[in-house]
Amino acid sequence: MTDDGVLLFAWRGCLFRVADRVQPPKAGSLFFCRHLPVREGERMLEIGAGLGLAAVLAAKTGVRVVATDVVEEAVETVRVNALLNGVTVDARLGDCYAPVAGERFDLICTNPPQMPTPPGRERDDPPAAADNGGVDGWEILDRVIEGARDHLGPRGRLVFAIFAFLGRKTAFRKLERHGFAPSVLASEVQSFPRIGYERLDHIRGLDGEGTLSPVGVPATVERLLVQGSLA
Repeated sequence: MTDDGVLLFAWRGCLFRVADRVQPPKAGSLFFCRHLPVREGERMLEIGAGLGLAAVLAAKTGVRVVATDVVEEAVETVRVNALLNGVTVDARLGDCYAPVAGERFDLICTNPPQMPTPPGRERDDPPAAADNGGVDGWEILDRVIEGARDHLGPRGRLVFAIFAFLGRKTAFRKLERHGFAPSVLASEVQSFPRIGYERLDHIRGLDGEGTLSPVGVPATVERLLVQGSLA
C-alpha cells in the first residue's frame, strides 16, 4: 500500500493536478500566464506546456489550444487538468514543432527552460531539466524562433518569457532576423532563482547588457515577456 498523496494547485478559479515528474508553477509561470495576450477564437500552440497552466487558462477564454511537451507524464497531466476544468486542450507528445508539422496558428507561445548551464554541468533530474537552457540559455528558444514563421498564419505572433540577463537586445535581434517586429509586453522583478546561484559566474559572463551587478549576490532578477509579430 502506498500513500503518495496528490499535489493540487489552485489559481484563477481553476484547479490543477501536479504530477510527480512535472514541475509545480513557479513565479515565471505565473508571470507568463498573467500577461499572455490570448484572444477568443484564435488557435494557439504552447510548446513545453508542463502541467497545462497556460493552456487551460487560455482555453477557458475561448482559445483553441494545442499544447505539447517532451515529457509523457506532462502531456497526460495537461489532459487531466483540461478535463478537471471543463475545457478542451489538444495535448500532444513531442519535441518543439514535430507534433504540429504542417499546421499553422495565430499565436505560438512558450516559457521554456532557459537557465544557462555551464559546459559539463548538465543534469537530467526533473528540477534541473526543467531549467536547463543550454550553455547560453537560448538552446530551446532559438529552435522555437527559427521555426515559428512556418507555423504562424498572417499577422501571427510569437510570445515567450526570458530572464533579462539573456538580453532584451539579443531577443530583438533574433526575432528581427526571422522577420518579426519585436516588443516587450510586460516585465516583472522576481526573486533570483536558486539554481542560478550555483551558476552565477557563468551567468554574469553571458550578461552582455549588464542587467546584474558584477559583484555580490543578486537578490532579484527581471523577467520579460517578449513578442514577435508578423506584418
